[in-house]
Amino acid sequence: MGVLSALPLVNVGNACCCLWVVSGGVVAAYVFQQNQSTPIEPGDAALAGLLAGLFGAVVTVVVSLPLDLIVGPFYRELAQRAVDMAGSMPPDLRDMLERVSRRGPPTLAFLIVAKAVSLMVWCFLGAIFSTIGGLLGGVMFKKKLPPGVIDIPPAG
Repeated sequence: MGVLSALPLVNVGNACCCLWVVSGGVVAAYVFQQNQSTPIEPGDAALAGLLAGLFGAVVTVVVSLPLDLIVGPFYRELAQRAVDMAGSMPPDLRDMLERVSRRGPPTLAFLIVAKAVSLMVWCFLGAIFSTIGGLLGGVMFKKKLPPGVIDIPPAG
């Protein structure tokens, strides 16, 4: 979930109802169920999804930092080429592309603040949507009890 959310172009999947985030919760519930001999409870599946979402948020931010440093100059060059090649571009769009292409690399302070804000947003989104994915995964992958087995909750 975290790596897919950080990769350029692949991260567009999150535009569809946080697809990668929900999928991370579903996978977490699946793995949790596979490690249990009894059916998991919805609360356990939700907790697995929540933890997957928070872990995925950290992974997303850590993976996206070097990618932003690598891809940033490429985006600036792409904006400069668009300005150079466009003949009848609206003036507002031309001004925006010229500002992007003239901008230098971001400062370290800017990157730290941007990644801190990004981490908070991803934790928030991951907590919500990955928990939903965990619940869905818990329902989809819940083990069935064999016939004749009575499910008695533990006492005390």
